[in-house]
Amino acid sequence: MYTAKGQLDRDALFHQHLSLVRRIAHHMIAKLPPNVELDDLVQVGMIGLNDALSRYEAAQGVQFETFASQRIRGAMLDELRDGDWMSRGARKSQKEIEQALHRVEQRLGRSPMESEIAAELGMELGEYQSLLGKVRGTQLVYLEDMGGGDDGEEGFLDRHGADEEADPMAVLRDQRLRSSLVAAIKALPEREQHIMGMYYEHDMNLKEIAAVLGVTESRVCQLHSQAIARLRTKMRGH
Repeated sequence: MYTAKGQLDRDALFHQHLSLVRRIAHHMIAKLPPNVELDDLVQVGMIGLNDALSRYEAAQGVQFETFASQRIRGAMLDELRDGDWMSRGARKSQKEIEQALHRVEQRLGRSPMESEIAAELGMELGEYQSLLGKVRGTQLVYLEDMGGGDDGEEGFLDRHGADEEADPMAVLRDQRLRSSLVAAIKALPEREQHIMGMYYEHDMNLKEIAAVLGVTESRVCQLHSQAIARLRTKMRGH
């Protein structure tokens, strides 16, 4: 889009691509914890769009939408990293739990009990449960999963951040992902299934769930973290 003087009409481009900001934000928010606000992502995405407009040069041979998408996603990810509550140590512990869970599951051919996961980690049961409470796992997808790797591998958002409705194969992949996630949730131990349902479907907080189950709030937190670890292990291939 150009003005009568042949210059890029940046104002028109900005308004034309506001829907792109919202689309990327919606795709990203679906994979993030519930404490992340959609409007916050959209606001940051608009800053990224504005940055793209100031830096874009048509002579570079790159379509503006492609260039803007990268800037918008980058701005959102930077904001999420700045506000990321999960420390490196907690994230490392979460992944160690997932790896131990996967090894025991492969060895036994079933979902392992807490005591079996603890033994695999070389911990007493109480120590393992305390660790679950500290990691407070709530993310099925980590921020580093969303970006491309150092080897240039296509990142999570690169695969999912485009207009999936325009790509039948992308829609099919999304349907398979949802089906796999439903199957993984159904394979959870019964109490963990109930916790996931109350937390995500019925929007109950940990205190309310604890009252229903007759356990402490910290115990609900532990079981929730363990359920997330089980789901991430099963969904790793997706």
